[in-house]
Amino acid sequence: QVRLVESGGGLVQPGGSLRLSCAASGFTLDYYAISWFRQAPGKEREGVSCISGIGGSAYYADSVKGRFTISRDNAKNTVYLQMNSLNPEDTAVYYCNANTIHSGRSYNYWGQGTQVTVSS
Repeated sequence: QVRLVESGGGLVQPGGSLRLSCAASGFTLDYYAISWFRQAPGKEREGVSCISGIGGSAYYADSVKGRFTISRDNAKNTVYLQMNSLNPEDTAVYYCNANTIHSGRSYNYWGQGTQVTVSS
């Protein structure tokens, strides 16, 4: 069964840190681009960061650049999002997405999300 499972969310004070994990099962992440999205209450889902499958190039939204770091451990079939200097505007449900195109077919998977709440 193909699954993506996020973990690591929780309640943190402003200025704090969290590390989110996105673990894949039923498929190998090596050739997938992995993206983190977030959705705050009443807002549209927005892209936060992504990392390519080959080469591991990373990209960040301006709102998180310099604070968040995306990384992948293909041996563990897991992608991480290290989030530092968190502020209340980072409060949202965070989702990971894996996508690739192979032999002309698109493969796209989503996790169930993990809640991140930044509050004092």
